[in-house]
Amino acid sequence: MLDPIETYLSAVKALCPKFSEEELEYFRGGLSITELQPKHFYIHANAMQQEIGFVYQGLLRAFYVDEKGNEITVNFIPENRYATHYSAFISRTPSKYYFQCLEPTVLVTLSFEHIQGGYEKFTNIERYGRLVAESVLKSQQKRIESFLFETAEQRYLDFIQENPNLFNRISISHLSSFLGIERQTLTRIRRKLAKN
Repeated sequence: MLDPIETYLSAVKALCPKFSEEELEYFRGGLSITELQPKHFYIHANAMQQEIGFVYQGLLRAFYVDEKGNEITVNFIPENRYATHYSAFISRTPSKYYFQCLEPTVLVTLSFEHIQGGYEKFTNIERYGRLVAESVLKSQQKRIESFLFETAEQRYLDFIQENPNLFNRISISHLSSFLGIERQTLTRIRRKLAKN
């Protein structure tokens, strides 16, 4: 198994195959590793995010706290995805979300300053940043449209299809919050589908 940094650099090359050795070495020079235990926070709401984190191992949940004090789950971040409130990260504004570990988690991190330096020096790093931004935007758009155009059952089926290895790693409460439904509703949907 590759080490965390080599795994991250392989993901970078997979997304942007034209990366040169010089560009990869620049990236490598700014990487560090963060290890967190379950329930620890990687990002706090209302705090400025100084780095972007690539999940090498583990699972995080992104959520906000509504006016009634409820935690509303907006994302799950498993291996090979970025733990970041990306729009806040690039605009240098405080995150609106908490990112909390659900499992022991290892992140490969890269600071905002190092990324910006790479954008100025290397065309492919700038392109990589754009591709990551496009990926985040597509994911957010898909989530918004799922609430506009899909039933709760369809959102559940889509989640299972797109995240088959996450299902047993998250609680029913977190999943129902993510899907925007009551826990009892999710239980009913699951019972109905089990009979089919």
